[in-house]
Amino acid sequence: MSRAADKPGGAPGASEQAATQPAKTRAAVIDAALEAAADKNAYLADDTKTEIRICAGTACHASGRVALRKAVDKALAERGLTETVKVIETGCHGFCQQGPIMLLWPKGIFYPHLKPQDIEEVIETSVAGDGVVERLLYRHPGSGEPLALEKEIPFYALQKRVVLSLNGKIDPYSIDDYLAHGGYSALAKVLKDADPSAVIAEIDRSGLRGRGGAGFPTARKWRSCRANPGTKHYVICNADEGDPGAFMDRSVLEGNPHSVVEGMIIAAYAIGADNGPVEGYVYVRREYPFAVERLRWALKQARERGLLGKDILGSGFDFDIRINQGAGAFVCGESTALTLSIEGHRGMPRGKHIRTVARGLWGQPTNLNNVETYANVPWIINHGADEFASVGTATSKGTKIFSLTGKVVNGGLIEVPMGATLREVIFDIGGGMLPGREFKAVQLGGPSGGCLPASLLDEPIDFESLVAAGSMMGSGGMVVVDDTTCMVDFAKFFLKFTAEESCGKCVPCRVGTTRMLEILERICAGLATMDDVELLEQLADDVVEGSLCALGGSAPNPVLSTLRYFRDEMVVHVAERRCPARVCRPLIRYTIDKEACTGCRACLPACPSGAVTGERKEPHRINQKLCIKCDACRQACRFDAVRVETGKPSLVEGRRR
Repeated sequence: MSRAADKPGGAPGASEQAATQPAKTRAAVIDAALEAAADKNAYLADDTKTEIRICAGTACHASGRVALRKAVDKALAERGLTETVKVIETGCHGFCQQGPIMLLWPKGIFYPHLKPQDIEEVIETSVAGDGVVERLLYRHPGSGEPLALEKEIPFYALQKRVVLSLNGKIDPYSIDDYLAHGGYSALAKVLKDADPSAVIAEIDRSGLRGRGGAGFPTARKWRSCRANPGTKHYVICNADEGDPGAFMDRSVLEGNPHSVVEGMIIAAYAIGADNGPVEGYVYVRREYPFAVERLRWALKQARERGLLGKDILGSGFDFDIRINQGAGAFVCGESTALTLSIEGHRGMPRGKHIRTVARGLWGQPTNLNNVETYANVPWIINHGADEFASVGTATSKGTKIFSLTGKVVNGGLIEVPMGATLREVIFDIGGGMLPGREFKAVQLGGPSGGCLPASLLDEPIDFESLVAAGSMMGSGGMVVVDDTTCMVDFAKFFLKFTAEESCGKCVPCRVGTTRMLEILERICAGLATMDDVELLEQLADDVVEGSLCALGGSAPNPVLSTLRYFRDEMVVHVAERRCPARVCRPLIRYTIDKEACTGCRACLPACPSGAVTGERKEPHRINQKLCIKCDACRQACRFDAVRVETGKPSLVEGRRR
């Protein structure tokens, strides 16, 4: 049975009913409107029904979701199961590294890395039958034991999902799925109470802090925006997630857009219900097509059901949301640059002597929070501030979503309580390092975050602890690197990103990051001196102190944390002209061990520059003038005969003599 088409809902009728029956209380009108908003004929994703849940997040889509769905539909049709087994395409399940993912419910059987040719066997064994296809199951990264149930997999079992609780369960295109799981009940609750200040007080008691940067208290921002007079107030959702390796906000919007919409409506009610007109915007990256499409559909459905627009749920409160797609400028994640971009100007930050809560979009009081912050709001209203505050640390409440990426066994999207340690996240949930590799560092907070060493693995993840360690929470990017990573090159990668993304408005950021990048390039090339290292540190401090906005002020963090925790590695690059990780190309050279080389010639066709020469069954050689150090020869060699030596050629030759 297919889902019923969305119908313009009963909320307008409920409003008319309230007008004809004035004896009904405000609460009764709102309850009736919420009940009427749901389409009772629509099929709802339900934990008790037989379902095949296919992840339709970006990662699983890229790894073959469309072909998988076609194979599932074909297999069900051939067995006459289309009426009894429902196929739900959900948002991101989180375990992106295992995609495409399929979950059989209510059995809870988890199948990763599926291919269309596997579907016949899965349907026959686990849907029509009661068994499992063991060869297709996920295997524990430590023991190798096959795990059939999702709840048994450490990646899921060790998380605490609040914002992501419905990801992987509901169809993001169906408002009825969201309503069936308690959606918009938090909105109805605050509208019934009819006291905007009480909403802010509840958020204040919860301890919710912004999830997109430095962790500013959400209620304080709302209260300040409400207190500032204006002809109109604005509520903006910052979905301009531009950090390398970060995909938290994208996945929330793809998997459960209504949670963000509901959070924004509640914020708008708290800020402007009795304070004049209020209008909303979602500023989202154009590079997020699925997120934009599903958000647009969610807004359309909410308007049709009387949950957005005029007279929401018959309460008399008006609020609507528009989508503004950004062009991909990293600086537009900064609040003042973001508001300028919405207005049609070039996104460039301004001084914060006047905050956006006082004068933001079009000079009016404006509240900005990110996707995850708004998505927490309905949960807090439904479960209570005390329940939310019971999770986390004294100053950092609730949970936090991280995108765990890099040289880790189990990468993906995770949600853990504030205060969880880096070790718990990386080794318990993430499964630790790849075989044969050792943990070296983790970079948190996006390109403006710091690189933390193994000695800090047991530090709690909260706002204050990360800042004290030289990093930051940021939006939640977490990039893990192992002993094959050069920390100088790693810091250079992030600084190159921030230097290129600088808006150029202030000199410390525009010029300072460029000069810092030039020094790092000299260090990686073996051309720097110790004076350069001292200058690098001085420049970093100057950029922090002199930049106009927080993006410029935090740009040197990867460099400063590298100098703090990995200075020895940087000194080796300068003093010995050597890259210990054998990454920096000017400081390495490829050679072939004559004793190990069998002359199999596997490396010859692999070399794109023709640098490898030699006869069959004779030791080969690498012409250093032609070698581009692409590593292709080493990867092609089956006998471990290709060696990577580090240091300037003269130093390498000296050591060999």
